[in-house]
Amino acid sequence: MSPVTYHGLAQLMTRTYHGEDLTALGQELIQRASRPPHEGGPEVLLDLSILLHLRGFHEMARDVQMQALHQRQTYVLPAARAPALRLLALMVPGELNANTPLEFLVEDSDIELHQLFISPELLFPSQIPEHDVAMVAVGESEQTLPLLHALAQALVHWPRPILNHPARIAGLTRDGVALTLAGIPGVVAPMAQRVERGTLEVWAREEHAFERERAWDYPVIVRPIDSHAGTGLMKIDGREGWQDYLVQNEADVFFVSPFVDYRSSDGLFRKYRIALVKGVPFASHLAISDHWMIHYLNGGMEDSAQKRAEEAHFMECFESGFARRQANSLALVNRALGLDYVVLDCAELQDGRLLIFEADSSAVVHGMDPVELFPYKRPAIQKVFQAFRQMLEDARHAAPGLPSAVSV
Repeated sequence: MSPVTYHGLAQLMTRTYHGEDLTALGQELIQRASRPPHEGGPEVLLDLSILLHLRGFHEMARDVQMQALHQRQTYVLPAARAPALRLLALMVPGELNANTPLEFLVEDSDIELHQLFISPELLFPSQIPEHDVAMVAVGESEQTLPLLHALAQALVHWPRPILNHPARIAGLTRDGVALTLAGIPGVVAPMAQRVERGTLEVWAREEHAFERERAWDYPVIVRPIDSHAGTGLMKIDGREGWQDYLVQNEADVFFVSPFVDYRSSDGLFRKYRIALVKGVPFASHLAISDHWMIHYLNGGMEDSAQKRAEEAHFMECFESGFARRQANSLALVNRALGLDYVVLDCAELQDGRLLIFEADSSAVVHGMDPVELFPYKRPAIQKVFQAFRQMLEDARHAAPGLPSAVSV
């Protein structure tokens, strides 16, 4: 019997991203999972849950994940080289975007990653893994807000340095970010308001109902609470759009925001992903499209040498270009958000202001793109990884606190 190996998110997602057929691995994991725990191991179940999420079987994936976590809450991804630093990630059960994907940030490094899953039903274990630095990897969502608020109290006297304060992560709601960044010079963070389904139904039914309740003009954008990657996102140009939207989306609560036309002078839309590591900005990607709803995978970057050339220039000249132009705005945004590590999705308006779409601690920053097609990306992403590693090294020398209670 070969030893149980924990593949983890970064490896499995990268293999899937590159088009590898993981059916055989999935079948092997299922067979191993059916064996006694000492032969299969919860690592097998955790890997299987990741594969199921990647294949879109989310409900089944959640069940399998909880089976693993009820057997054990802590999992270790060994360092690629001789381990020099132990990072403890405080994580929450959930889908693949539920936590900061730290596995990508520590790949091929000397960092040993310990993943500790906690939730209202999975309290802190009596024995916390030995570590040098802890990081709150729990992402912001409606479901995790109570846990984040509880963690803010439970971690007050944690015995090791902690990165990304949970109360600051809890402030990364779309409406919270808009309020936090409101009024910052050179920054546009469109207001996001929570609206219940019944209100949208009134707007769809009654002439001028929207205008009476909102100071904005059409168009607006709407999306379900907690949606990401454009799921359920639509631009509404007038009253007639609400009815069609409600037919397509069954959610009960939505975010509604004024639409900001961020087209560049050539008529194309450009969305930048910027990682802020201890306040220092780094380029993660640039997506270019003729449609306002951009995501890197739908921007056609693989199919356009011209777009890739522009992204290459953006990354290679980032410090002297984008980062210099937006230095003051990015510094003020970082100060307002107050996080050690956070990712911005943003754009530059034609008047030079920085438009913030989203601030998220659980957005993916990765090196998965094929080198033969994106040779310029690896050096840029390596800068993020190196800065992250230096942040951990600096943190490990910070003064520890005092032990605290272990339940949330």
